[in-house]
Amino acid sequence: MREHEIRAIIGPNGAGKSSMLNCINGVYTPQEGKITFRGQTFSHMNSRQVAEMGVARTFQNLALFKGMSVIDNIMTGRNLKMKTNIFQQAIRWGAAEREECENRAFVERIIDFLEIQAWRKTPVGRLPYGLQKRVDLGRALAMEPQVLLLDEPMAGMNVEEKQDMCRFILDVNDEFGTTIVLIEHDMGVVMDISDRVVVLDYGKKIGDGMPDEVRANPDVINAYLGTSH
Repeated sequence: MREHEIRAIIGPNGAGKSSMLNCINGVYTPQEGKITFRGQTFSHMNSRQVAEMGVARTFQNLALFKGMSVIDNIMTGRNLKMKTNIFQQAIRWGAAEREECENRAFVERIIDFLEIQAWRKTPVGRLPYGLQKRVDLGRALAMEPQVLLLDEPMAGMNVEEKQDMCRFILDVNDEFGTTIVLIEHDMGVVMDISDRVVVLDYGKKIGDGMPDEVRANPDVINAYLGTSH
């Protein structure tokens, strides 16, 4: 992937898309191959190392803290930015208090960016699915990532929610300069917002290029997009 681009990964169910992201961000250990990031090559990544290098991830299934508020869920994404120890944070005094205030101010800017101000103190479990997906994105953005891995961020959304999420993804890419890797099954979304598309089929790459090139690739059509009759 190239810096600052939106790179889409498509393919049928079971193609290995999420498994590949799991290898990149340290959830899985790859059996073969290497991972190269900014000139450094790794045979295996661990999740903390990946986060410290500036890679954030959202998952297909929401893993939010349902009983916690929107702002507290997004605050968990600031964990790596907190330098004071757990005892200082517990008494919330001195450097710990200043640090928390700075992190909360950053989180408030994310909340404004994602237009969820009205729900900032609402427990996440009470929110509709589309808003929970926004909170999930906000938690990833709280890490200030250089690379953002999005695993089906629009799954289960209606048309209006998808349009909103597309707008936020484009804004993150444009305003923050974040490189985005996107797994998505909605071909309209993929073709509209992606700079380049890669196609997987049972773990093998069968197509790679600009959206129009991939759409016209016969191997991709046969394996995934289908042929009209």
